[in-house]
Amino acid sequence: MNIVDLTLPVEAGMRGVSMTVANTLKDDGWNAANWTLYSHSGTHTDAPIHFEASEQTIDEMPLESFMGHARVVPIKNTQPAQWLVPEDLGKSADSVQPGDCLLLKTGWSHHVDNIELYRDQLPRISDALAHWLVDKKVKLIGVEAPSVADVNNLEEVDRIHKILLGAGITIVEGLCNLYTLNKEVYFMAFPIKLSKGDGAPVRAVAFNDPTPFQ
Repeated sequence: MNIVDLTLPVEAGMRGVSMTVANTLKDDGWNAANWTLYSHSGTHTDAPIHFEASEQTIDEMPLESFMGHARVVPIKNTQPAQWLVPEDLGKSADSVQPGDCLLLKTGWSHHVDNIELYRDQLPRISDALAHWLVDKKVKLIGVEAPSVADVNNLEEVDRIHKILLGAGITIVEGLCNLYTLNKEVYFMAFPIKLSKGDGAPVRAVAFNDPTPFQ
């Protein structure tokens, strides 16, 4: 099977991330490091407790929440700060089934090294699209931007997350390499099992041949 890594590397110097050497092979007999890790760094997922959509924490979410049949939805000519609406899904919207995962292919991960554009002008999910996802009973929504909503607008980011998380839709943010995927894949994005965590980095992958999982 063609397995594609959809995960950004977590690197020291990223927002909330630092690393110091703990041990070296020369001095201690092994190499090891101490990492300080923001729970929403890089490619990550949010628990409902992140915005108090419910009291559920990352370690309480079932593994099934982070995997499933996924449709890769191209969003053409994505613009900075664009409100993504149901019409932007094009013909892909017609084939969405309850329980599907949707991966929005915007190309936004190509801007990851331009933090002002990548984080502060990200394309975001509108109220109309959020409610559409709920009505369609989508299982998971994955985006290339570091958030599904404007991180500089606390009212918006709170509102959109609560619509999605409150309906039991898993959110995975900060994906990359979606341009390599087929229209339908099998998706997995398992988080670090942080006790009482509000979110966690994930290792997101897609299988371009979903047949063995059907």
